[in-house]
Amino acid sequence: MNHVDRIESNPNVMLGKPIIKGTRITVEQILKKLAGGFSVDEILSSYDHITKEDVFASIEYAASVIADEHVIETAK
Repeated sequence: MNHVDRIESNPNVMLGKPIIKGTRITVEQILKKLAGGFSVDEILSSYDHITKEDVFASIEYAASVIADEHVIETAK
């Protein structure tokens, strides 16, 4: 799966936060629900206009952001 097909960032929607394309549902919302213990099925029943692939694309997007993160060493 390629998150680029399902996730977008538009400065005119949700202040430019990454969202599921065609919605106002942010990647952040999906990740917070997963972290809070919601299952994918529970998320899908809360947001009936997204798919399981959208949820997985949100996770993939977050992983790609972390993968590109640069660690700054602190002074000892």
